[in-house]
Amino acid sequence: MQAEIEILLEKALKQEFLTQEEGVFLFREASTPDLMYVGNSLRQFHQPGNIVSWIIDRNSNTTNVCIANCKFCNFYRRPGHIESYITSIDEYKVKIEETFKYGGEQLLLQGGHHPDLGLSYYSDLFKQLKSLYPNLKLHALGPPEIAHIAKLERATHTEVLQVLKDSGLDSLPGAGAEILNDRVRRLISKGKCGGQEWLDIMEAAHQLNITTSATMMFGHIETDEERMEHFVRLREVQARKPEHAKGFLAFIPWPFQDEDTILKKIKRARNSCTGDEYVRMIAMSRIMLPNVQNIQASWLTVGKKIAQVCLHAGANDFGSIMIEENVVSAAGAQFRFTADGIQQAIKEAGFLPRLRNQQYEYREVPKNIIQQELNHETMIIN
Repeated sequence: MQAEIEILLEKALKQEFLTQEEGVFLFREASTPDLMYVGNSLRQFHQPGNIVSWIIDRNSNTTNVCIANCKFCNFYRRPGHIESYITSIDEYKVKIEETFKYGGEQLLLQGGHHPDLGLSYYSDLFKQLKSLYPNLKLHALGPPEIAHIAKLERATHTEVLQVLKDSGLDSLPGAGAEILNDRVRRLISKGKCGGQEWLDIMEAAHQLNITTSATMMFGHIETDEERMEHFVRLREVQARKPEHAKGFLAFIPWPFQDEDTILKKIKRARNSCTGDEYVRMIAMSRIMLPNVQNIQASWLTVGKKIAQVCLHAGANDFGSIMIEENVVSAAGAQFRFTADGIQQAIKEAGFLPRLRNQQYEYREVPKNIIQQELNHETMIIN
């Protein structure tokens, strides 16, 4: 068995595509130090040196109204619910100006599948925000929302994406990927687009030269085989991107957050992902996705210590300080960082922090950043 492990690790170091079966074998049988070594070696190929990037942005929501009925989501409200909302322009102004004050330049803008919000709503919203704030970057929506809008408009994915790009969309998040296998999706997010449509939308975005990211939410009802299938399907789309496009510029895996979710109550799915398993998944992300440049450690869901270990296992990015985040937090994610805190965490792990933008270009840390110390009960950095 050890000989087979070594053969596959060597194959990974050569950046050859491992099959789904080979990925499952390595994930189950290889030691964590071996996976970390290969993950870190591949990281050094793609992002050589000692720099770990991070970003200041704000994850705000257009609306919490959603008809997708995902069983892992505590954030959404049904149409007509007393707690339902659509964010107003005046509310966006407060959020954006506060983000600028904290040194951010980007709004990660997502929401639910609102049955009445079509393409004209989002196009007008993007145009208005860019008119008010020309320097604002919009990292907005995601494949399930694009699929929802296309269905409402009876339009193609490309038509929707082109209008949104012309209206100010700068990049497309990898939201809603969960696990790109329809057995899983039927059980946890039946109201969202299927796995193939998610991939088709990303491929259409790449054709339009829209930079995207990809994600995986794991640790619920999926199998190891389905995790590896997820990797294989992502890298196949990345391999087909036009030469001029960046395609999937980053991959972000995170464990399912189960607090009070329907998925936990009905399907008895629980977040059983250990720190060791998460580190192994970061390494497997590098191994199975040799054509994706950046791997992000999700400190929001695993905390400071595990995220720091991930920087030695293949991750080269620490994500955002999260001025605002409502969806994952609603299911139990409780970790928080200030700008000082995230930089210190990176330094403690032995790396040099560098602020970036969504295109993974480095920028200087603004001198006017206001350091807001968060409540010590929610800022867990020990």
